[in-house]
Amino acid sequence: MMDPIEPASASEFLSLVRKSGVAAEKRLEAFLAQAGDNLPEDAKSVADALLREGILTAFQAEQLLEGKWRRFAIGNYRVLGRIGSGGMSSVFLCEHKHMRRRAAVKVLPTSMAEDPAALERFYLEARAVAALDHIHIVRAYDVDQDDDLHYLVMEYVDGDSLHDLVRKSGPLAPPVAADYMRQAALGLQHAHEFAGLVHRDVKPGNLVVDRGGVVKILDLGLAKFFHEEEGSITSKYDETVLGTADYLAPEQVIDSHTVDIRADIYSLGATLYYCLTGKAPFAEGTISQKLIWHQTRQPKSIRLTRPQVPVELEKVLRKMMAKDPADRYQTPAEVAEALAVFSTPAAAVSTPTAASVPALAGPKPVLRLDGPKPTGALPRPQTTGTAALPGSRTPRPQKPRPDRSGSDIETKELYADADTERPERKSRRLKKRAISNRKRWLLGVAAGLGLGALFALVFWFWLR
Repeated sequence: MMDPIEPASASEFLSLVRKSGVAAEKRLEAFLAQAGDNLPEDAKSVADALLREGILTAFQAEQLLEGKWRRFAIGNYRVLGRIGSGGMSSVFLCEHKHMRRRAAVKVLPTSMAEDPAALERFYLEARAVAALDHIHIVRAYDVDQDDDLHYLVMEYVDGDSLHDLVRKSGPLAPPVAADYMRQAALGLQHAHEFAGLVHRDVKPGNLVVDRGGVVKILDLGLAKFFHEEEGSITSKYDETVLGTADYLAPEQVIDSHTVDIRADIYSLGATLYYCLTGKAPFAEGTISQKLIWHQTRQPKSIRLTRPQVPVELEKVLRKMMAKDPADRYQTPAEVAEALAVFSTPAAAVSTPTAASVPALAGPKPVLRLDGPKPTGALPRPQTTGTAALPGSRTPRPQKPRPDRSGSDIETKELYADADTERPERKSRRLKKRAISNRKRWLLGVAAGLGLGALFALVFWFWLR
């Protein structure tokens, strides 16, 4: 396939817009009719104008400016932006062409579609998500194939993963972290109870918090069904260790396809550790070292760096991360019950959540093509690793906000001390006020005598 050629003029850019099919033809023609002879000549200015009018999204404009006009449609869905990507798949924000419903579409790269293990795992995830219907699990709508693209249509969650949330805003307040883990435990309980499912890759990046503070479990690509008659794909393709080294249960290091729900409980405990400290339990070391340490070491106490974390909450975490599965909570429901004591919904403490997708288009300003050319409307385009589905910009990181947990009592005591004055302090304050008043009276008398003397002197000279 030939490398894309970047458009140099407005006409070349508009030609790519039409070929891509991303813009509604009537809106595009109305824009051109209104612009008339004032249409800018360069591609960048036209892209800025179409972006301001909401005819293109930032993602679409970026890709078209790079000369990429293919694959703006996946089946019946128009691609609006990029949500994220990994080694196994890319996820895009899309809109159904007819129903106008937005969804997250997970696409298996064309190179991975030739790998039997990757392809089977992709459809296993589709079956796993389709079998579940719970508020704390991302729902699946459809799975299909468009030419050489295999894709899964899922519920779109407007929010941040716990990984990104902590990275941007710092460790979470203990009540909020406990509530997030409680919600995730309820989702895992549903998956275990109704589908016999073990997630096997619970980690901060796979738990997303929407703008209402609701946690959603993502990425069931490594999920295992106990009633799977065809056998586990980990055994079929000789894959022993699956998951993420920072959050892997000790028994999962030895054999991934024999673990049960207690492995997810360990990983959820490791995720709670990250939420409270900003670091994984064993953040240092190589992957091999981390796998060994999960089996042989205890992570450092959270209270060394976060003394405001309740002792009892750390005990719950320790039990979740016990080396022996028999020493842990036996079901996610037990975890949820233990964490409920410490939980406070995020909305009650104003914990920030950030959208993981760039804004598509703001309010439409009045189009002015006869004034100064806009600057800075589009960020610098980014290149991608796949020609079929190009990437987009990443959200601007937010400055970390200080953790304010555990400060309510100290603040109340501070204000109480300011409102209640000790007797000796009050006596000294009244004496100082009396002396100050006396000084002001004496100064007033002196000023009056001085003015009187001056008046007498002037009168005496006048009589002479």
